[in-house]
Amino acid sequence: MSNIIRPALSLLVLMSLITGVAYPLVVTGVAQVAFPDQANGSLVHDASGKVVGSSLIAQDFSGDTWFHPRPSAGAFATVSSSASNLSPSNPALATRIFDDANKQLVPGQGPVPLASLTTSGSGLDPHLPPQAIAYQLARVAAARNVPVSTLQRLLDEHIESPLIGPPVVNVLALNMALEKL
Repeated sequence: MSNIIRPALSLLVLMSLITGVAYPLVVTGVAQVAFPDQANGSLVHDASGKVVGSSLIAQDFSGDTWFHPRPSAGAFATVSSSASNLSPSNPALATRIFDDANKQLVPGQGPVPLASLTTSGSGLDPHLPPQAIAYQLARVAAARNVPVSTLQRLLDEHIESPLIGPPVVNVLALNMALEKL
């Protein structure tokens, strides 16, 4: 019996050390050397060096002086990040979208862009299409007493073109640049 148990326990210990200790240490070391910013959470710092967020996680900005991200089903909390899982036939979803559309509606600009009303799968998507940000330009310009053309230039500077997919704007990066104006 011991000729079966001893090799099995030895193999268990060996594989635990390889897959539970050695492999994670190697991967962490490679990540720290090759991609230090991403390996440490893609943190965003302000001018004083204080961490203000991550470029990968949306943050809630309220008030007319800021560009707003997509709504979050988990209230922008990383622990409870998720989609709302409300079906299109659920009255609660229709009510939430209707209420959000009424809050964001800018008279004379047409309907609110869909990306500004729908949550992402994680509830933490930090990006919006440029059209959804452009819809907010008049509101932010009026609240900050800044010409719309200045904000349009700022928006144009922050449009990212990913390898796959349509152009997007990171709302946190845009708001940080807006704060510097």
